[in-house]
Amino acid sequence: MIYALRVWLTDRPGALGAVAGTVGSAGGDLVGIDILERGGGRAIDELIVSVPYERDLDVLVAGLSDLEGVDVEDVRVAGDGVADPRLDALETAVALVTKNSVVALLSSLATSSRRDFQSDWSAVVDPDAAELRASVGSVPPGPWLKAFLTGSRASVVSRPGDAGPEDVAWADLDVAGLVIVVGRQGRPFRLRERRQLSALARIADARWAELSAQTPRRSWQLAGPG
Repeated sequence: MIYALRVWLTDRPGALGAVAGTVGSAGGDLVGIDILERGGGRAIDELIVSVPYERDLDVLVAGLSDLEGVDVEDVRVAGDGVADPRLDALETAVALVTKNSVVALLSSLATSSRRDFQSDWSAVVDPDAAELRASVGSVPPGPWLKAFLTGSRASVVSRPGDAGPEDVAWADLDVAGLVIVVGRQGRPFRLRERRQLSALARIADARWAELSAQTPRRSWQLAGPG
C-alpha cells in the first residue's frame, strides 16, 4: 500500500530524520519526499510511504503524531504508483509546447493542471468576460470566477499568485489575457504548488503567443469548455 502524507514539522536539523526513523519503525518505507513550503520555523512536506498492510498506516500516523513538532495534515492513497512532481511538471511542459492549436493548448493546460495538482476542477478563464476557454470537472459559475479573480488580482498579497484561499490557486497567462484556476477541497494549495502552476501558465502563454499568430482569433474564442 502506498500513501501520501502531508506533515508539518519543525524546520531544524534532524527533524526529517526523526520522521524517517518513525516510518521505518512502523514497518514502512519512505519512497518520496516533496517539500511544499517553508517559513516561520516550520516546513510542510509531502511524504510518499509504502507500508505492507493497511493496518500499518494507523501505527505510522500515530507514531508521527507523537513526535515533537510534527503534525499530520492529510493522508490519502497515492494511486497506482509513486508520483514525482518534478517529472510530472516536465512532462506537462512538453505536452504544452508540442500542441499545434490554441484549442488543444488550452484544453491540455486545464486537463494537466487538474491531474498534476489532483484538483477537483480546473478552468482556463477569460477574466473580463467571465467565460471559460477550457475546463475540466465541476467548475464554479462564471460570475463567481469573475468576482474571485477581480479580487485576487487587485490584492497586493495574492496578485503574484503565491497566496490566496487555501482551496483555490490561479495564475495569469499575461499575453493571452487568460487565467488558469484550479480548486480542490480538503487539501490546501501550498507555495510550491502555486509556483508550479505559475510556471506552467508562463509556458502555456509563450506557446499561445506562437500559435495565436498563426490562428484566426475567432477559432480559439469558440473553444469553450473542454
